[in-house]
Amino acid sequence: MQFKRLGRSPIQVSRICMGTMTFGSGADEATAHRILDRSLDAGITFFDTAENYPVPPKEEWAGVTEEIVGRWLKTRRRDEVIIATKVSGPSHGWIKSAQRAGMTALDRHNITRALEASLKRLGTDYVDLYQTHWPDHGTAYDETLETLDELIRAGKIRVIGCSNETTWGLMKSLAASERLGVARYETIQNNHSLNNRRFEDELAAACKHEGVSAIPYSPLAGGVLSGKYNDGATPDASRFSAYLKMGGRQATMARRFINDKTIASTKRFQAIAAEAGMSVVTLATAWSKQHEYVASTIVGATREDQLDDIFAAADVTLSDEVLKAVDAVTKEILYPMG
Repeated sequence: MQFKRLGRSPIQVSRICMGTMTFGSGADEATAHRILDRSLDAGITFFDTAENYPVPPKEEWAGVTEEIVGRWLKTRRRDEVIIATKVSGPSHGWIKSAQRAGMTALDRHNITRALEASLKRLGTDYVDLYQTHWPDHGTAYDETLETLDELIRAGKIRVIGCSNETTWGLMKSLAASERLGVARYETIQNNHSLNNRRFEDELAAACKHEGVSAIPYSPLAGGVLSGKYNDGATPDASRFSAYLKMGGRQATMARRFINDKTIASTKRFQAIAAEAGMSVVTLATAWSKQHEYVASTIVGATREDQLDDIFAAADVTLSDEVLKAVDAVTKEILYPMG
C-alpha cells in the first residue's frame, strides 16, 4: 500500500480510504466490522464517515454509522488508524440533514455540537480529519474556519477539510484562512470518477496550485462502473435500485448516475479493463488515485466479496496506453453524469 500526505499537513494516509456510508443500512454491523478488519489487514489505514450516515439519511439512523465504526475502533490501537468524519452543511438547500432536527448549518453552535456528538459516538477524544460535508455559502467562512481552528487548538481535531465544495468556495476559504491566520482546508472530498470528470475542469488546478489534496469519493460512480446496472438491471439490495423506488430527490440522484450515457461509457471502460487484464473496479480505483493532486481515493463496500478487486488497485499504476484509451472514451462521451 502506498501513502501520501493530506495537503500540507503532517498526516500521511493510505492511497485507498475505506468509506462507511452504508454501514447500518446496506451492511449490518458484523459485516461492517469484517470489512474494516480486512481493509486494515490489506494496508488501508484511512477510514471516512460522517454524522449524517448511513445513507439514505433518516432521522432514526442518524449517527448509527459512527457508532458502528466506534465500536470497531475499540478493538484497535487508536494511533494505527486515521479517522475522518464530517459535520452536516445547511439543511435548507439541496439536502436536509438527519441531525439536529434538520436545523443544521456551519456556524459555531452547530459545528461544536456536531463534533462533540461525533467524538462520543466514535469513542475517541479526537478525529484526524474533520470535514464540512457540504458548503454553507450563507454563513461567513470566517465563523466556520475560526470555530474549526479553535477545535484544533483544543486538541479535538488534527486537520480540516471540505466536501462537495465549489472552486469559488475552496478559494474563498483559503483566502479567509490566510487573512485570519487560522487553519485552512487541507483536503476536498468531491465526487470524481471515470463517469464524472468535472473535478478536472477547475478544482484540479486549484488543488495543484494551492497544495490541497483531493480525496475523491465514488470512484466507481456509485457502483455503476462495476457494470451491475448495465442494460437496465436493477439488482436487489443495491443502493440505486432502492433510490429509484423511493422517488423524489433520491430517484433524481439515481438517474444522474444511471442513464444511457453512463452505461455506454461503463461498457467501454469494461472493455479497456479486460484488455489490460484487470476488472473494471480495479481500473476505476487505480485511475482515481493516480492523479497527482489525489491523496487517497474513497471506496465503499457492503459485502466482503467486493473487496478483492478494490484491494488489487493498491499497487497498480495504469500505463500510458490505458490512460489514452480512457481519455478517448471521455472525449467521445462528454459528461455522462451531466
